[in-house]
Amino acid sequence: MKIALGLEYCGAQYFGWQRQAGVRTIQACVEDALSRIANHRLAVHCAGRTDTGVHALHQVVHIETAAARDMHSWVFGGNTNLPHDISLLWAKEVAADFHARYSATGRTYRYVILNRPARSGLYDGQVTWQCRPLDEHLMNAAAASLTGEHDFTSYRAGDCQAKTPVRTIRRLGVSRRGDFVIIDVAANAFLQHMVRNIAGVLMTIGMSREPVDWARKVLEVRDRAFGGLTAPPDGLYLVNVEYPEHYGIPQRDGASWSLPG
Repeated sequence: MKIALGLEYCGAQYFGWQRQAGVRTIQACVEDALSRIANHRLAVHCAGRTDTGVHALHQVVHIETAAARDMHSWVFGGNTNLPHDISLLWAKEVAADFHARYSATGRTYRYVILNRPARSGLYDGQVTWQCRPLDEHLMNAAAASLTGEHDFTSYRAGDCQAKTPVRTIRRLGVSRRGDFVIIDVAANAFLQHMVRNIAGVLMTIGMSREPVDWARKVLEVRDRAFGGLTAPPDGLYLVNVEYPEHYGIPQRDGASWSLPG
């Protein structure tokens, strides 16, 4: 059978999602934990391969297995074998044509910035710290130019392997909650480092180092060299993955997530 599972994790202590020799990764931990439950080696396929230090509120994966286990056993048995900073949330049998990555129709990310003079003593690795004041209104105004379908060459990593740089951002907004500045972005798909590069440009504008229309100018030049710094991974969270309704995949509402502090 094919089984989809949802999980959350803090990526601060991992070299990203993808299994790599000699380093600790999310995929390796999840595959090892679920393989113990299945009593055979499993391959775990994810909706989005998060980078080193990036977190997930709702990553979606799937496995294929002949092992007869109830859904409760996959979740609670799997969590027994997982480290404390990775947790399975749910499991359900899905149709044979389901694929965690290729069946997805959209993804939502959140970038969290602690914006105050002093760094956090509690949330190291879980938020990005910016000690200089950020104007979230300027950032939000700049974000508007990035919505819709565009060539995001200027906002992707130089070694990104995607076949096309064209993506459609459905929603991009910046807001403040006390000391936290929040960037929420939803798109049909993302390029490597795309959210972090957007965050880097918006923070530069928020510090009044560049004008509001700089975000649009960076987009139009289609050259990563003009895109400024890539923001740190610490504050980046995969919030939700969308699928066609008939698969019955649970959804996560990022607005209901309580911010640190």
